[in-house]
Amino acid sequence: MKNLTLSLLSIVFSFYTGWFLIGFLTAHPLKMSLFLLVCLILLAFLVMAIWGIKATRQRRLVILVAVAMFFIGYSVNARHFLNQEDYRFVPEISREAGTPGEGHNAIVYFTHGEPETYNPIGWINQFREMDEQQIKFVPFMARPVFIYVLRNKYLEVGTSNHRKTHMEMLHSLEKLYREEGDSTTRFYLCFLDDEPRPDAAVIRALNEGADTITVATVFLTVSNHTAEGQEMIHKLDVKNKFGVELAFTEPMWNSELLMESFLEKVEAQIGDTQREEVAIALIGHGQPDEWDQEWPTETNQEIKFREDIMALFEGEGFKRENMGLAWMDFKNPKPVELMESFVNNGVKKVFYFAAAISADAIHSQVDIPRLVMEYPFPEGVEVINMGAWNNHPTVIRAIKEKIDHKQFQ
Repeated sequence: MKNLTLSLLSIVFSFYTGWFLIGFLTAHPLKMSLFLLVCLILLAFLVMAIWGIKATRQRRLVILVAVAMFFIGYSVNARHFLNQEDYRFVPEISREAGTPGEGHNAIVYFTHGEPETYNPIGWINQFREMDEQQIKFVPFMARPVFIYVLRNKYLEVGTSNHRKTHMEMLHSLEKLYREEGDSTTRFYLCFLDDEPRPDAAVIRALNEGADTITVATVFLTVSNHTAEGQEMIHKLDVKNKFGVELAFTEPMWNSELLMESFLEKVEAQIGDTQREEVAIALIGHGQPDEWDQEWPTETNQEIKFREDIMALFEGEGFKRENMGLAWMDFKNPKPVELMESFVNNGVKKVFYFAAAISADAIHSQVDIPRLVMEYPFPEGVEVINMGAWNNHPTVIRAIKEKIDHKQFQ
């Protein structure tokens, strides 16, 4: 009877050890220690229960069952975690159909977004999207571990600068409009993977009486990300229901002004170093090859954008052999390979950019610097992280230029 009781307890303890392990891997940092404590207590009880079973054959059987129950508990709670819905707030439309506007234009500044502190919902949405498109990425059982690694990156840097930087960029854009004499255009910030959503920002503009709405697409390329945001907005049917003209800007991949901002940033930090001793690394994000079948524009435009930047640098006297493209994920070469070629060329300064990222985020704050510094740079080589586009005057002018050439839909 005692062995049976201990066997049943072992099964229960093992199931909940797997269950609470998901909590530890994915919970908010303030709660992860509690989940870890519960896991350790359950594991201790599990070991004691199995140890208390005196029959050797039964103990072995219980160990096998306990292992199975651990993975069942893990997978059940993992599925529960990964199936959570996107809970972001979307306001009600208070403007009645056919109600005329108040005579002003609204600019909805739409970009990728990343929560300031740890929030896994963006990656959960990404997993779901990849599954729907049957794209292999992170195996199901490993996804909580992937989220755990993401949380550790937040713990490493404290916060993502993405949201704050885009707020600064939007403020600079509005300031530019005001300086040019436009006192009526209103500005709204929205994110694909943060608050507020694109449709929430458009609804706010509608409710505040906008006559026209221009969505400034502050992304580098045409991709599944831009399409997802546009789909949210198109579902509102603002033209037919409210008579509001809706326009979208093209992404930034062919903006000569944006390309010039890269050169300006290097010129500001080059100092006394000769141009032939300077290296420029343009590090892109990258997407799976399977996505290239669905969205070839993502990779093609990202490559074209960076090639045009290198041509711009070359025209200003920088050596072509000291410039190169690398990828953060999915594609090659990786940054470390580029760094090796630069050092072999005898460069004194290496400037590297998160070329495809609109504002500093975990990728530019942690991932790309870590990949670059995998190379053991010798003394005398200065390595400078130039980050994302960020709140640079020429970047803001590039965004406005795209808005001036918007396309109504």
